[in-house]
Amino acid sequence: MIIFYDGYCPLCVAEMKHLKKRDKQQKLTLVDIQDLDFKKQYPELDWHALNARIHGMRDDGTLITGLDVTYEAWKTVGMGWLYAPLRWPLIRHVADVFYTLFAKHRYTISYWLTGKKRTCVRCIPEERIPEKSIPGDANDK
Repeated sequence: MIIFYDGYCPLCVAEMKHLKKRDKQQKLTLVDIQDLDFKKQYPELDWHALNARIHGMRDDGTLITGLDVTYEAWKTVGMGWLYAPLRWPLIRHVADVFYTLFAKHRYTISYWLTGKKRTCVRCIPEERIPEKSIPGDANDK
């Protein structure tokens, strides 16, 4: 499974680090959509859609989004039980609404929870303006 995540989001980066640590069989491929060569590697994907919410690509090429990605990723590393309730029919809709709000405001929420800001002023690849280069921060993915 490939996970397309926002490398400028401190919470997103933290979750990817946790997933990578638990991915003992290396079943996940983590792809930062903020990498400058992202569009060259995945020209068929809509960067703006990927930036709006987390996306994943199953081995058969099917794209999934939001909490479906989170659940499948953690299931892949043996911890799906942790997120399974978010996919139960009665909870799913409410959880997806909250996830959509989180995704829209992830930079602010990340700052509140981690004290870390995103590492660019304008986070659109073709218009990217770095805030500053902080060793061990933006490049520590």
